[in-house]
Amino acid sequence: MKLHPLWQDYPVLQPELRQTLTLMEDSIKLKNKPVATAILSMIHSGGKLLRPAYQLLFSQFGPEQDRKKAVSLAASIEMLHTATLVHDDIVDEADLRRGLQTIRSEFGNAVAVYAGDFLFVCCFKLMADYAGSMRSLQINSRSMEKILNGELGQMDTRYATDVSIAEYLENISGKTAELFSLSCFVGALESGTGERFAKQCGDIGQNIGMAFQIIDDILDYSKNATEIGKPVLEDVRQGVYSLPLLLALQKAPQKLLPLLEKKAEITDTEVEQLYQYVHEYGGVAKAKAYAKDYTDKALKGIHKLPENDLNTKETLLRLTQTILERNN
Repeated sequence: MKLHPLWQDYPVLQPELRQTLTLMEDSIKLKNKPVATAILSMIHSGGKLLRPAYQLLFSQFGPEQDRKKAVSLAASIEMLHTATLVHDDIVDEADLRRGLQTIRSEFGNAVAVYAGDFLFVCCFKLMADYAGSMRSLQINSRSMEKILNGELGQMDTRYATDVSIAEYLENISGKTAELFSLSCFVGALESGTGERFAKQCGDIGQNIGMAFQIIDDILDYSKNATEIGKPVLEDVRQGVYSLPLLLALQKAPQKLLPLLEKKAEITDTEVEQLYQYVHEYGGVAKAKAYAKDYTDKALKGIHKLPENDLNTKETLLRLTQTILERNN
């Protein structure tokens, strides 16, 4: 099972990440071949597996080292993540993800809807089979609610030029950060740590997720389509305005508003002009300051974690610095 090149530097994590992918693959037992094929293609599309990796790492802190359980919960969380991506692509009518055709583009919306729904089922089956307490199931359900609310918040603000920074942060807190938080919380709690410690781990994951999404948004204004695996500034055409744009809009509304008023009809030339304005009026630079603040909070939280024989804290520090200082 091929892993993302990121994990070449983390050989200790590789076996359990491969087991996670294998378990996800083995869970796809469907008579409907198009849906099964679509799901498997998504599983094998080269995702980084960051959320299961964090779940596996935080599961190393507790006294109950049941690695089969840890892998099963990691697979559950990644299936939840994959399901949200499949449904996102339907809503966004996206043709590319990770540089490859999306399920809806390759197989159609109907197949994509059923694929996403089945992944949700698989997520809860694994969680129900392996979670040690109802607490994890409760947290998982609440996390799904927060994720949905983040997505709905983003949908409600499409093409809105008066979106506040606070609204943007609230949306990504649900849309992206919640799943990182869930990964860290469940990893710790299900390994036998106390809930107070697990909550501290969840807070670390929340800050990692916030920084991760902001950096993703910054990369939209830093890379070409091949490098980021999707059309440049496609979100702008769809009315999704991220932090760099919102910050630049605060500084120079007279420059940006006439372009944004074009909505989906904005031309490639106008998109390029918008791209330049976001840089010129400090949108990218100011967004980097937000990302650094969340990154610093995450690293500070990790530094407070206890030492163990597996050097988990050191691995978490290195991994978090790597993904939050990335260029792609």
